[in-house]
Amino acid sequence: MSSAVLRHVEPLLSIKAPLFAGLGATALFAVVILGVAVFGKADLQPPQARGGVSPAPIETVHTAAELRIAPTDQPPGIQFVEPAGSDEVRLAGVEDRFEAPPVHNAGSDPAEAEARHAARSTNANALAPAPLPGLSENGPDGPLPIIAANGLRPSRAYARPFHGDPGAPTVAVVIGGMGLNRAVTQSAIDDLPPAIALSFAPYTRDLQTWVDLARAAGHEVLIEAPMEPFDYPNNDPGPQTLLADGSPADNLARLEWVLSRTTGYFAVSNYLGARFSTSETAMTQLLQSLEDRGLAFLHDGAGRRTVIETAAQATDVQYAIADRVLDEDPSPTAIDDHLLTLEALALQNGAALGAGFSYPTTVNHVRDWANSLDSRGYQLAPPSAVMARRRLQARLAAEARALEPEPEQVIDNRWSRPPAEASSGGDHAPAPPASGH
Repeated sequence: MSSAVLRHVEPLLSIKAPLFAGLGATALFAVVILGVAVFGKADLQPPQARGGVSPAPIETVHTAAELRIAPTDQPPGIQFVEPAGSDEVRLAGVEDRFEAPPVHNAGSDPAEAEARHAARSTNANALAPAPLPGLSENGPDGPLPIIAANGLRPSRAYARPFHGDPGAPTVAVVIGGMGLNRAVTQSAIDDLPPAIALSFAPYTRDLQTWVDLARAAGHEVLIEAPMEPFDYPNNDPGPQTLLADGSPADNLARLEWVLSRTTGYFAVSNYLGARFSTSETAMTQLLQSLEDRGLAFLHDGAGRRTVIETAAQATDVQYAIADRVLDEDPSPTAIDDHLLTLEALALQNGAALGAGFSYPTTVNHVRDWANSLDSRGYQLAPPSAVMARRRLQARLAAEARALEPEPEQVIDNRWSRPPAEASSGGDHAPAPPASGH
């Protein structure tokens, strides 16, 4: 009987055994939880964290009486300051690609510029501050340059003195477009050698301040006259542009406006002007006006040289045309190639003159090139020295040609004698050869 009962009960026990085990484990876990809730402590270890994770630090809670706040002079953690160079004008979407030097508001504050000029006056390369006595007169728009009563011309008075070796190959460079970019202009004044001339745009803000800074650093200065390009007015150099077909009165009024923007320049240079330089009449009128005021003229070479030379010879103005434009292609390789070409021309002709624009790349490459020029056997001179040298050479050549004796005219006397005598050869005619008979 018992064995029969066991046979019927054994399957039931095998099915319910896991259920009983689960119920027992649940009851044991409930007892542990109840013990923690009642007594606040359990002899259970928390699971250990792995992978280098450490428990968070326990913060100590202090009472209000324990807190002591010491006074401090330190500024708050967050400060609001004005950004450096906030006065610099930048065009959206246009990359400047040039870092401004550590000079703030240079040239925009006349009082600060005057102090800077006074500080630089101890510079051995500094040029005399402009205007010099007797070299200007009042014009409708400002002071205009004139030849002094003693004959001193602005082209000489405002030029940088040069006492170099007349036998050494000489190179001169002028950088135009100064004043259009404050950072580039300040870098050119500070970093370029004093012998390199700087040409300023007439529309520059605080132009006289910039000219004073340039001369205080030793640079001789030119001012740019905007001239008509071929694609005018699509390419417009400004409201005071000299026009190839403009009336003499209009062009003169515009030129005098340009000349009255500042003082201290020895020459006028062109800004654009490819079409203007094709008009011999307009160029002659311009150069005659400059000669009357004792100014020189420097052309960057981008135009018709023959028209410029013809007009310059007709007015006897001191002038020069640059041998190379350094940065028609403003890539570093092209600029370096043109600088090497200037050296070759200086070896060949004794002197060479280059013109560039105020691109950051141009300023940097001219600076590095000029600093090593002396070690290669060349001398760097201001453009005024090369212009004076070429003018002297042209005059000496003209005087030499005037002293040369005129070649003797060879006259064939046969045409001045009677036809019969001329045909027979006269008394000096050779005897006919013997016939042999």
